Amino acid sequence: MAMDDRLRNFGFLLKELSRRYVQRFEVRARELSLNLAQCKVLVRLEKNEGVSQARLAELAEVDAMTMVRILDRMEADGLLERRPDPADRRARCLYLTPKAKPILSEIWRLSEETREELFAGVGKADRELFMAVLERIHDNISRLEGKSPDPIPMLSSHHE
Repeated sequence: MAMDDRLRNFGFLLKELSRRYVQRFEVRARELSLNLAQCKVLVRLEKNEGVSQARLAELAEVDAMTMVRILDRMEADGLLERRPDPADRRARCLYLTPKAKPILSEIWRLSEETREELFAGVGKADRELFMAVLERIHDNISRLEGKSPDPIPMLSSHHE
């Protein structure tokens, strides 16, 4: 197949790969009784403790009503706590509890397992090149949208 024909499928392939990657991750996350939105909330909160509920919804790309349900459940499960915002009596700041730490470790483990499955047979040099190309494409689309090309919104942490 000619390169032009392969490139025509770029958008379709990217969308399909993303959908299937998320689906495989979510199958694993069910082992922890979590879905992708809940995992994203925990991971984003890990890096941004003390944020407001509204800001966490933006960071995790979760709508406000879903965020309320997720936070209520996580608070009831003892994974996070809402504390008064010292700057605004009406607002609450969100913090993880020690009980969330092992769950976050499991989320990172599941993420790594899923990624390793998908990269099976792809060498380190090809992985590096692939990521560099994706980052360049991300920079290009950010510029086209009038945004700064960095930072790339990631679910990564020191684990990756």
